[in-house]
Amino acid sequence: MVEHIKIISAKQVADILHYDELIPIIEKALADFSGRPESGIIQPIRTVLHLPSANGFLGIMPAYSEKDNALSTKLLTFFPKNTNISTHAALIVVFDCCTGIPKAIMDGDVITAQRTAAASAAATKHLTNGIPRQLAILGAGVQARSHYHALSYLYKFQQVKIWNHHMDKAKLLAAELGPEVEAVPEAKEAIQDADVIVTVTNSSVPVLQASWVKQGAHINAVGSCRPDWNEIAPELMHQAVVYVDTKEAAVKESGDIIKSGATIFAEIGEVIAGKAAARTTETTIFKSLGMAIEDTVTANLVMKKLDGRT
Repeated sequence: MVEHIKIISAKQVADILHYDELIPIIEKALADFSGRPESGIIQPIRTVLHLPSANGFLGIMPAYSEKDNALSTKLLTFFPKNTNISTHAALIVVFDCCTGIPKAIMDGDVITAQRTAAASAAATKHLTNGIPRQLAILGAGVQARSHYHALSYLYKFQQVKIWNHHMDKAKLLAAELGPEVEAVPEAKEAIQDADVIVTVTNSSVPVLQASWVKQGAHINAVGSCRPDWNEIAPELMHQAVVYVDTKEAAVKESGDIIKSGATIFAEIGEVIAGKAAARTTETTIFKSLGMAIEDTVTANLVMKKLDGRT
């Protein structure tokens, strides 16, 4: 059996995935998950194993889409103490839906970065107030980079400001991304006047305060993926209209939701499917934890393109 499994590298995945195709696929998956029960999506909450000695985590994320005839499981590790190597690592195993036989093992790091950014782009598309001109990114890692590219595919930003706990990392990323991108020494400076804000740090305490955010801004809150961590100040969580990818997971996994006690207005998929309002004149937050179905439909796209079916 093993000799017939395809091994798909990070480079192959990166060469195949492009936001013009990926954002609509993720948008559809979100809508199918939240607003279209006939879609046949099955996705349990991820299983997380904690390794106390290293303060590391192993997550197992299976999902099935009957409509897409797609079945996969992602194995994801998060070791926040890592230095000079990535804090995250991921593999995705793709299975045949009829036989259960594994078809492929593919790099999951590129998929995690791009599908997460694509979900934020889909949320921004539906929740932003008008045409955004200024983007703020708190964080300077892999997700900061992918979010810049995904959001820049949708919008032409006149100004992008990046802040990070380590200023040198923010400067390096700004220099890489383009002349409109500026690294700033204070998070508050990045946020002021921003139409779209992205928080992608590993911080366990708030890095975004309510008083910094202008009325009607949209926030993609992507970091703080643990129930005891929160990137967003509780006051802001209460002031804003809060959307999530999945309510079931958010109330168990998101420190931003749990520690603030904020009310979830809707899943973003309900907005996309026309089952919940997009309250765009108010400040909005999309709290993204990442869903296995996003990995499954993205891996399915990779498989199809490798097979020449798209």
